[in-house]
Amino acid sequence: MSAQVDQAPDHGHPIAPRRVAFDWSGTPLHWIPGEPTATHVINVLHLLLPAGERWFVKVFKEALPWVRDPELLKDVKGFMGQEATHSVQHAYVLGHLAEQGLDTGPYTRHVDFLFDVLLGERPPFGLPVREEEWLRFRLSVIAATEQFTAVLGDWVLRAEELERADSDPVMLDLLRWHGAEEVEHRSVAFDMYEHCGGTGRGRYARRVLGMAVTAPVLFHLWGWGTRYLIRNDPRLVGRLRYTIPHHNKAVAKGLLPSWRELGAAVPRYLRRSYHPSQEGSLRRAVDYLAASPAARAAAGAVSRRAAS
Repeated sequence: MSAQVDQAPDHGHPIAPRRVAFDWSGTPLHWIPGEPTATHVINVLHLLLPAGERWFVKVFKEALPWVRDPELLKDVKGFMGQEATHSVQHAYVLGHLAEQGLDTGPYTRHVDFLFDVLLGERPPFGLPVREEEWLRFRLSVIAATEQFTAVLGDWVLRAEELERADSDPVMLDLLRWHGAEEVEHRSVAFDMYEHCGGTGRGRYARRVLGMAVTAPVLFHLWGWGTRYLIRNDPRLVGRLRYTIPHHNKAVAKGLLPSWRELGAAVPRYLRRSYHPSQEGSLRRAVDYLAASPAARAAAGAVSRRAAS
């Protein structure tokens, strides 16, 4: 299925968290059968997102007093609610992996250090950066990260080969629910940065800096995380290593996004005229959220509470 792109901005589309829940009791460790590399490349999301999305919410809370646009403020609060829910649901997957003998703690402690200390409320190591500049820099990192999450979200919504590979339906619903919400709020972090990131050439320079830091760190963490998961997978016990040829085989099967698709997200983002409403299809995302088993169950629970 080819990528579909929306051309209109997302103004007016409501952004609100869906209080979903997933039952992991029947999900196998290798939830894409016979594809441990593809499984663990995607599983790195569960290692990065709990701490990362908690950090998104924390940074946005710091910046809320800067927001003067009531529509943006409403979108930002919806974004924060969605990101907090994502963090919780991916953290549950870490517990499920631990129950199956795959302890992610040694890796996630490094991720926690990155977000809590290196990107914490104050610049690390006593760096002489003004408070407002440090906050703007962290907002630029969030905007750059959300560029990749929008691309990944649109990809997983289009990835029909994951179904053909008999992937676990609960994991696939988690990934597609999350991906759909990433497309749904694809513009919010960018708009927040543009609103709060200063004026003139400095604002664009900070946007470039945010991507210059985010892209290499993200790809490093992803490769490191995949190697960690494969090395510590009790079902593999050293019989497999993470290699580029193994990765590329999964890409060729349609089980992972291509390097071209991910890499092309960077120059698009660096265009001065860029806006994330150009990423993916909001219609596809909304259609999936209307069909998602977890999202439908959450909507039903809200309706029952409202009727009682």
